[in-house]
Amino acid sequence: VTDVAAALAGARDIVAEEVAERAAVRSLARELTARHARLGSKAVKKTTEGRRTRFEDYYDFEQPLGRIPGHRTLAIERGEAEGTLSVKVLIDAERMAAQIERVMRVRPSSPWAGELRGAIAEGWKRLLKPSIDKEVRAGIREQAAEEAATVFAANLRNLLLSAPFGRHAVVGIDPGFRSGCKCAALDATGRMLGHVTVNPHTTSDTERAAQALVGFVRRHAAQAVAVGNGTAGRETLAFATQALKDAGLTDVLVVSVNEAGASVYSASEIAREEFGDLDLTIRGAISIGRRLQDPLSELVKVDPRSLGVGQYQHDIPEKLLTERLGAGVAQCVNHVGVELNTASAPLLEHVSGIGPVLARRIVQRRDTTGAFGSRRELMAVPGLGAKTFEQAAGFLRIRSAANPLDDSAVHPERYDLVRRMARDLGVPVGALVGDPALCARIDPARYVGEGVGEPTLKDILAELAQPGRDPRSAFEAPRFKDGVNEVADLQVGMRLEGVVTNVTSFGAFVDVGVHQDGLVHVSQLADRFVRDPHEVARAGQRVSVTVLSIDLERKRISLSMKTA
Repeated sequence: VTDVAAALAGARDIVAEEVAERAAVRSLARELTARHARLGSKAVKKTTEGRRTRFEDYYDFEQPLGRIPGHRTLAIERGEAEGTLSVKVLIDAERMAAQIERVMRVRPSSPWAGELRGAIAEGWKRLLKPSIDKEVRAGIREQAAEEAATVFAANLRNLLLSAPFGRHAVVGIDPGFRSGCKCAALDATGRMLGHVTVNPHTTSDTERAAQALVGFVRRHAAQAVAVGNGTAGRETLAFATQALKDAGLTDVLVVSVNEAGASVYSASEIAREEFGDLDLTIRGAISIGRRLQDPLSELVKVDPRSLGVGQYQHDIPEKLLTERLGAGVAQCVNHVGVELNTASAPLLEHVSGIGPVLARRIVQRRDTTGAFGSRRELMAVPGLGAKTFEQAAGFLRIRSAANPLDDSAVHPERYDLVRRMARDLGVPVGALVGDPALCARIDPARYVGEGVGEPTLKDILAELAQPGRDPRSAFEAPRFKDGVNEVADLQVGMRLEGVVTNVTSFGAFVDVGVHQDGLVHVSQLADRFVRDPHEVARAGQRVSVTVLSIDLERKRISLSMKTA
């Protein structure tokens, strides 16, 4: 070295590196940062000057690291990634240096105390802080992603388990202004019977469009009309309602259906396999109609990311999201059960033990040899062995099967037990199935043993009393307010009925029929304190809301679910 100053500078660098690498110091710095640091964000002037962005709430933002909600973490991360926000971890440098000096045992009386303090400050600022900042931010990012994945899975479950209209003929409508409204008629099993296009919004002859729709509904004996809630959705809903009313078809239900992801399905490989010769918009109308009949059966065909029920889903690690959503879909399918002779391959592949390959083989076997007459016939499907049968059989149903237990959730390995119960009562199995009074006479304690406990027996008896009972709630159509079609039609204080479309950590989004969902902040969800919005709101739920404020420029609607 050339002189004393250079020698001291080199020595400080060596000590600074020692400070940054010492385990006790890193542990202390990590703990103090997690406990006392704040996450701060500022607007990047060259990106935001003179214009508004969706990250305005974070242009001058600070919050303790330990208290920042996951949705804010992900929002700030997104703003930083897009170059809109500058983000820093803020902490008192002097306080941190003083704590590190204690760990490094700096003696104030030492002639080297000043140099050591300088080296510690340099080590913290230049080497240790950037590393610790990276660690703590990765930690809160991971926690936020876990929270977002949990929220997404909960919303998806509620959406998939929405109440089905049931096995009734329906007409699905994919609405549109210029290209017209594509209508598809479906029978009770979801099979397409025909399609037609009506143009109520582009011609002055709306009467002709109304006659075409009414004739189509009558021809196919539809009991409901499902209208997609996208572009032209409210206008088409009003048109269809009035057309059917004028024709005296007041018993035909007209329902607005969430069409999120319908266009994704229309262009998918699954849709091409099902309806390769049909236009994409007709496929969309079919999907909308089927969503009304059975949301679960149809929505499993769509990538959950396209259903609009997530929270910063694009910022969640792919592997984490795939695992959570895959498990959630399988849980819903198994909870409801699957009709073996009508289920599509995309639905069957989510049944426990059955994957995509086996699902296609089951459908192929059904198409070539006819409907399954019993669960045992599954064993004839190539590749479906005893273990898979054991996993899957209890979740599969066969309507009008020779053995009534095949149309229940009772697993085949418990059939002998049920026969024994029926024999003890002196009745055939068929008489026991579906007779709550007979089932009530059975004492579960008599049959405990051989791997069957009392809780399992109670489940079996509950299923025998109401075989094939759909665990989903009864269907009830939402009723949007007449004359409210656009955001501009809303007024502060207006009381409306809506449908929850998404629940996040900070509140719930509600469709009130104006093409723009309104937000019910967590503080407005109930008359009491709500910690988790999922306590009081779920996707697909019908709710009554009050309009609190309307921001036409930003297209933001603030709502309240409070009764007062």
